[in-house]
Amino acid sequence: MAKKKHILKEEEEHDSNTKEVCRADFPPDFVFGVATASYQIEGGVKEGGRGASIWDVFSHTEGKIIDGSSGDVAVDHYHRYKEDVDLISELGFKAYRFSISWPRIFPDGLGTQVNEEGITFYNNLIDALLEKGVEPYATLHHWDLPLHLHESIGGWLNKQIVDYFAIYADTCFAHFGDRVKTWTTINEPLHIAVGGYDTGTSAPGRRENSSTETYLAAHHMILAHAAAVSIYQSKYKDKQGGQVGIVVDCEWGEANSDKLEDKCAAVRRVEFQLGWFLHPLYFGDYPKSMRERLGDQLPEFTEEDRELLDSSMDFVGLNQYTSRLVSHAADGAEEGHFDKAQQIQKIVEWEDGEMIGEKAASDWLYIVPWGMRKVLNYIADTYSCPPIYIMENGMDDEENDSAALHEMLDDKLRVRFYKGYLAAVAQAIKDGVDVRGYFAWSLMDNFEWSHGYTKRFGLVYVDYKNGLNRHPKSSAFWFKHFLKGADDGSNKNNED
Repeated sequence: MAKKKHILKEEEEHDSNTKEVCRADFPPDFVFGVATASYQIEGGVKEGGRGASIWDVFSHTEGKIIDGSSGDVAVDHYHRYKEDVDLISELGFKAYRFSISWPRIFPDGLGTQVNEEGITFYNNLIDALLEKGVEPYATLHHWDLPLHLHESIGGWLNKQIVDYFAIYADTCFAHFGDRVKTWTTINEPLHIAVGGYDTGTSAPGRRENSSTETYLAAHHMILAHAAAVSIYQSKYKDKQGGQVGIVVDCEWGEANSDKLEDKCAAVRRVEFQLGWFLHPLYFGDYPKSMRERLGDQLPEFTEEDRELLDSSMDFVGLNQYTSRLVSHAADGAEEGHFDKAQQIQKIVEWEDGEMIGEKAASDWLYIVPWGMRKVLNYIADTYSCPPIYIMENGMDDEENDSAALHEMLDDKLRVRFYKGYLAAVAQAIKDGVDVRGYFAWSLMDNFEWSHGYTKRFGLVYVDYKNGLNRHPKSSAFWFKHFLKGADDGSNKNNED
């Protein structure tokens, strides 16, 4: 109980000294935006010269998507991007993080011939954003790997993919870099490696050789990131003046007790998430805790690799949603090779039975704002206070066919979620963390990967049964008032 009391005491002290969060709590040049991903929103999978991706196959494999759906149409952003850009502008956001579909640029992934229709689509999107005063933030790879690369060379399991990714990145920098000034290379490489090659819950759905493939895929993603950054720095940075980072995700791990073994387990949990990717990029190798537990299952970096990794980060992109209490478990209580190797148990209840936070729709998502502050401080302390952009933060509602539209739009819990997490970000900035931007996930409801359309993360409701019409939720209007710095009391609506 001592652990819980300590955490709650910190929160009570913070709450008693802090008024409701407002725009003035952040630096004037702090960036506020919304985020999406290509496969989740675009649709048009067979239009505009786009090639197939691994998610096209995975989503059409029986039993992989909970509601049997796919991203074939998604929310039809491919045809409705102008309407969506107008929405972003109307809500007051000044930045939009989107991902470029690799198979829309190179249908076979090999980089032999550019698909001009794909280039035109993203040029049009970028220009539409800039016309509305919205800064484009582009991610090169958000999970939708060209299918041909997977089938022909094994995708992320083959080191050749580093060269193919570099060609793809070079092409995007050349065509879009005159207007896109902030790039991220790969979104959540941890999820690609674990979901795609360990548990099999994400494309390409492999789990046959998880003790090696999981770490090999991650290794090649790290090198691919570094190769892309090297190209940007040598060919484009002087002329375009942009910056490049990677997007990592972290579920904060808080020790379940004051026992040393539990404290070590909590540190290990975070190192296996953040350290897996940030340690090589900042220190040239994987964390010691991973080396000790995985041995030769972890690939080695050559001297040439380390030279490539050096200075390959302009900033850290962070996706942060939730947190867990963590205790030591010698036998590894979790499922999947990656989780078992950590020798931890993840817990969602304090010793007295109280939950760590209020639960959202997804089983994994508990609302724990103090975890955000702790992750941000951890990154600052561990990696010498790099610039950080929070690239995703949000919560989901359960799809409810029987609910009236006005009920689905009145998302009081999401409003409270954002108030709590933004207050935690503001506090981290006061702590001295160099946080420069925040992107809400997501602009609108969309295809939520293996959960299909059963979960809704959007600030904007998408009516799947009535022409995919867009309807801003209460949380969207809360952000609109927040971003305008309104103090007329209207941003207090729907907070209870």
